[in-house]
Amino acid sequence: MMIRKVTAPVLLGLTLAACSAQSSEEAAREGENLLSADWQEITDKAEGQEVNMYMWGGNDNINRYLDDWVAPRLKEMHDIELSRVPVSDAQDFINQLLDEKTAGKTAGSMDIIWINGENFKAAKDNELLFGDFSGQLPNFNSYINPEAPEISHDFGEPVDDLEAPWGKAQFVFVHDEQKVGTPPKSMEELAEWVEENPGQFTYPALPDFTGSAFIRHVLYETTGGHEQYERPAAQIEDLESRLEPMWDYLNDIEPYLWRNGETYPESLSKLDQLYASGEVAMTMSYDPALAASEVLKGRFPESTRTFLLDAGTLSNTHFLSIPFNSSDKAGAMVAINEMMSPEAQTAKLSPENWGDLSALDLEKLSPEQQAAMNNVELGEATLPLEELENNRLPELSSDYIEILEKGWMENVAKE
Repeated sequence: MMIRKVTAPVLLGLTLAACSAQSSEEAAREGENLLSADWQEITDKAEGQEVNMYMWGGNDNINRYLDDWVAPRLKEMHDIELSRVPVSDAQDFINQLLDEKTAGKTAGSMDIIWINGENFKAAKDNELLFGDFSGQLPNFNSYINPEAPEISHDFGEPVDDLEAPWGKAQFVFVHDEQKVGTPPKSMEELAEWVEENPGQFTYPALPDFTGSAFIRHVLYETTGGHEQYERPAAQIEDLESRLEPMWDYLNDIEPYLWRNGETYPESLSKLDQLYASGEVAMTMSYDPALAASEVLKGRFPESTRTFLLDAGTLSNTHFLSIPFNSSDKAGAMVAINEMMSPEAQTAKLSPENWGDLSALDLEKLSPEQQAAMNNVELGEATLPLEELENNRLPELSSDYIEILEKGWMENVAKE
């Protein structure tokens, strides 16, 4: 009796451990097989799968594009059910994946995640991603230049085929041309305009993503350009002193900002509300077509336009990836491939859907595909694609971002 009482739990534990190990090994083998399988095998396996896409859910246009354009197409073409799972911050699902990795959970609920920048680096460093899958995707191989810097690196971090490009973003300033007749074309001109028009400009408080991007433009222009920051932050011994002109600039304009700079909008959406209500004459966006979309919805005035700085504006690529413990990796690969198709990218470009810039290399498209993309009506508030392409600046590597955000709190917000 004593032997049975002791042995039964031990046997049960051994059985569970063996099953867990077997399950983990099977998942690993399946992943390895997909990374070497031909595309027909992958599409056959994907048929009938349910794919959960975890992504920031704060934009109605993006949500509708996924729900009304992408999901029906995947269902019709591949019998794949795409479910969009909205989150408030990508850091939330990165933390969840970390917990699942620690707990040894091999069958998770996430199949596709929308990431870039710091979140990609965290996922890569902690081995939270499936593998080097993007080279398996036909649309990646047909329409992407993998050697392009904005494709091969994500905020300075090598991509290593762990994520596939979904679209490109470029920072633009948004203004009401009835209030800002000649928009400033440099940070020096912006400071002059702000002083001459007190209360009509502000930017989102950091760590808001767009607010952080705004001060990176200030950094580039006030400290001698972006080239010096191509090295990792840890390699620049005098970094703190190099940043001082940026803090001086931000503090100099602060008294002339909305509400005398005593407070800042907590997010870009709050700044957009101020612009929509006429409290400020400018806002900003990482989405060059957002202004046109807001005009279409009647939220922004029809006199809304966008502009760039003469020195250019920040541009980056956003990506789709597959978690290490996705339960439907084949379905995720097929879904990502379809979202990279010329048809999906052209639909995504329209401000009526999203207005997101294409991730594809236009030179790799057929004449018909190029014409379809060029014929998308971007609206008067959107700058020509050629002008955007010719005025791009590279992003800082992610190790600078935390330094700048912490520095803003200490040198600007607390001053």
